[in-house]
Amino acid sequence: MRSPETFDAYYVENRTRLLHEAYALTGDAPAARAAVRDAFVVAWHHWRKVGALDDRDGYVRPLAFRSARRRHTARIWHRDKSLDPECRATLDALAKLTPRQRELLVLHGLTSLTLTSIGREVGLTRADAERELQTATAQFSLNRDLPTTDIRRLLEDLAAPLEEIRWPRATVVRRAGAARRRTHTVIGAGLATTALVVSGSLVATGSGAEPTSLSEEKATGAITVHDPVEPAGAELISEASLLAPTQMARFGAGLDWEETSTTDNLGGDGLILPCQRERFADPAAVSALARTWEGSATRTVQAKVGKGDNQRTRKRQVTTVQTTATQMVELSPNVTAAEAGLATASMWVAGCIDPRTQLLATQTVERIGDEARAFRLRSWGRNPTNITVGIARTGNLLVTNVVSTRGRPISDRAALSGLAAAVNGLCGTDAATACAGRARSTTTRPLDIGNPPGVLAVVDLPPVAAVRGPWVGLDPVRARTNDANTRCDRTSFQGKGIKKALTRTFVFPETPEATQLGLTQTVGRMKQPRARAFVEQVRSRIRACGQANLGTSVTPLTSSSSEGRDLSVWALTFQLNDDQSYPFLMAIAREGTAVSQLGFAPDRDMTMSRPDFVSLARRVLDRLDTLDGG
Repeated sequence: MRSPETFDAYYVENRTRLLHEAYALTGDAPAARAAVRDAFVVAWHHWRKVGALDDRDGYVRPLAFRSARRRHTARIWHRDKSLDPECRATLDALAKLTPRQRELLVLHGLTSLTLTSIGREVGLTRADAERELQTATAQFSLNRDLPTTDIRRLLEDLAAPLEEIRWPRATVVRRAGAARRRTHTVIGAGLATTALVVSGSLVATGSGAEPTSLSEEKATGAITVHDPVEPAGAELISEASLLAPTQMARFGAGLDWEETSTTDNLGGDGLILPCQRERFADPAAVSALARTWEGSATRTVQAKVGKGDNQRTRKRQVTTVQTTATQMVELSPNVTAAEAGLATASMWVAGCIDPRTQLLATQTVERIGDEARAFRLRSWGRNPTNITVGIARTGNLLVTNVVSTRGRPISDRAALSGLAAAVNGLCGTDAATACAGRARSTTTRPLDIGNPPGVLAVVDLPPVAAVRGPWVGLDPVRARTNDANTRCDRTSFQGKGIKKALTRTFVFPETPEATQLGLTQTVGRMKQPRARAFVEQVRSRIRACGQANLGTSVTPLTSSSSEGRDLSVWALTFQLNDDQSYPFLMAIAREGTAVSQLGFAPDRDMTMSRPDFVSLARRVLDRLDTLDGG
């Protein structure tokens, strides 16, 4: 029986002891921890067999030792400034032994195995193991300059540097083991099918022998059944591979950075990133780790206290969090699932549904992992925040970095170097393929998020002052009327030759007093000569209206024309009487054969800035590309 309770108890009771042994073998705590954890993943994969063994360690320990040796490549303890000098000296003395001598000494000093069992585990007879152990004991004692009676104590003292090691929950390890088992089942089924086809063809073309059944072939040795080979990507994610607080300075010089949590993101609702919609981008993720940081600034605040002659100035230190950062790493069972995870995570950000959050820019990134993207957003709620998101895939791993600042956004250079560092922290693991070099990014059109072609989404819209609640978009409808026009141009998207004409209005339903406030976009497609003439007609009418009507003022905000695209943006004011005027922001845009008119009606102090409206008009051009190519 695959008893989860029995496995969980074995895992909790023995992981620290096996970590101690693997650390003594390599001197590399991150490699030892990852190796022990992955050995337990394999153990759960085969728990029906392993759970029935009298000596489960005899199965798990060799897996952990082999993996720890494979992962370990350098004397990492030399770089650990916090390591006790006594422990450092012990590891140095162990490093001077041969790998087999070191394993013999560790097994003899830290386990209760008999010499016969130790010899069996390292592949020696009892007599050979005894001779090698004597040599290892003498050599270590000489290197350490201590009597051989101190060896066990010195090895036991190596547990001290491991006291702060954190472990994934047993449920996470079992989930990874189950995913590993599913992967092997698929691989095994494919191999079995191939073997049957090949063996069948050999029997059919042989010397006239009758075909045998699969069970008969196994019994006679015609087919050799092997244990499945562990696929790349089966290892879990090490906490040591995540970014450290010391690497956070790139996201805010002068801030005091502190790691606030490192979790497997299995608690709560799992929504720890802006725009995130599900716990994991890959619902079949084998494992995940998330780490968060806070960057704080301290300033001195002065205040007057007391009255009259007793008045004095009191100073106090105030610390506020200026920047937060989150790194999420997901391990998928295969590359295809990781690719789908990257697409999902990208769509979460590109079509962010968080209230009052606007997508500012989208970038493609080169030289980070196998593929990467970056996004810039801003949240314009009560506490305005600039958000930078980097997403990269390397092999089976999906990495997401998010940095949120209350002040200026971090630079592109900081965002890219941080994403590169996150990928390189994972580089070298079995699940990773491409590392990161000197990254570069290119601003691109926003991703198609499934809106009707050419139509804006809520995520495109900038802030509006003095409103309550978020933007809400009404459903796009056929453009029988055009509320984006003005009395100057009276533009219509009805008529022969105009196709795919739609109009959509955005409002603030939580601000009921904003009776006039709203944004409307109308789009249509026509042949390119007519599209160019359509735009030019709007421009001419707006220009003439400003010249002919004393009660109308027209302020051009930007204008550009080329063979492929046009854009003009105006601020208009219509004088109703001596005391009342009606402001309006309007734009006309063309991308190839696609045309759009955009109109924004403010209401009293509820308005958007002119630069924001111009940027929104440029976003219209980006969205029109899908209508032009449709």
